Amino acid sequence: MSAKYAELIRSFEACDIDASTFGHIDHVGIAYETLRRYDFLDASVKYAQCINTIATRAGAARKFNTTITLAFLSIIAERIEATRSGNFDEFISQNQDLVSGNILEKWYSPERLQSDLARNVFLMPDVAA
Repeated sequence: MSAKYAELIRSFEACDIDASTFGHIDHVGIAYETLRRYDFLDASVKYAQCINTIATRAGAARKFNTTITLAFLSIIAERIEATRSGNFDEFISQNQDLVSGNILEKWYSPERLQSDLARNVFLMPDVAA
């Protein structure tokens, strides 16, 4: 684990991160580290609860989206098993499509992904990959 993510994950697990400086690559890095530490179900609960808490504390509770969170975690978990990289830097260099933030467009229409229902429960994809 990189020194950056070692400190960041401690703050994340305490739900004590400044949301304004927590970018997409940080979300992916924390997801990667969380999935390496815990089995998928435990990682999903921990990650989702912290993201939701951080967004709510920042006054942006509507930014949390259950579908996006669980879909991204699923993709990252699958890629971790497929690539067997030694650290996040190696992992992300092999999975650059995770950086763009729009990888879910392969499986979800924008309307479905941004719906209130998607924010509250995990929705199955509606676009054939």
